[in-house]
Amino acid sequence: MKLAGQPLDFSQAAFGIPIVHVRVESVFIELAKNDVQFFPVEIEGCSDQYRILNVTRVVKCIDDHASEEVRYWKPEDGRPEKTGQYRAVYGLRIAPSKVDDAKVFRTWGWTVALIVSEQLKDALESVGATGTKFKEV
Repeated sequence: MKLAGQPLDFSQAAFGIPIVHVRVESVFIELAKNDVQFFPVEIEGCSDQYRILNVTRVVKCIDDHASEEVRYWKPEDGRPEKTGQYRAVYGLRIAPSKVDDAKVFRTWGWTVALIVSEQLKDALESVGATGTKFKEV
C-alpha cells in the first residue's frame, strides 16, 4: 500500500506500534536508553531508515480520581480474565510522584498510552520531529 504525503519521523502503525526515523531513535537512545528497544523495519518505497520503537518500561501511575473517567471490567461484562482491569480511561491523568526517573513509559493497566517526560518532549521538538502530538497528563 502506498500513501500520499511526506514521511513522518514518528508514526503509529497498526495496533498503535510506534515507528520512528533513525534521528528520532537517537533522541530516545540519548535520553531514555534503559526504557526502549529498537528493531529495524523497512518501509516500502522509502529509502530512509526507520525503527520500531518498543517501550519496555511500564509504570503503575494512573490517577483514577484525577482522570476524567475510568472504567473497569466487571464480572457482568462476561470477560472474567479481565475483571478488575481498566476497560477505558478518558482524560488520562497520572500521579507524577509514581513516575520516578522514567523518560518514556506505558501506563500499567492501560498500555495504549505512551508517556514521555517533558525533557524528552522538548528534545523531540528541538530536532523538529514530525508526527508527534503531545498532551499534558
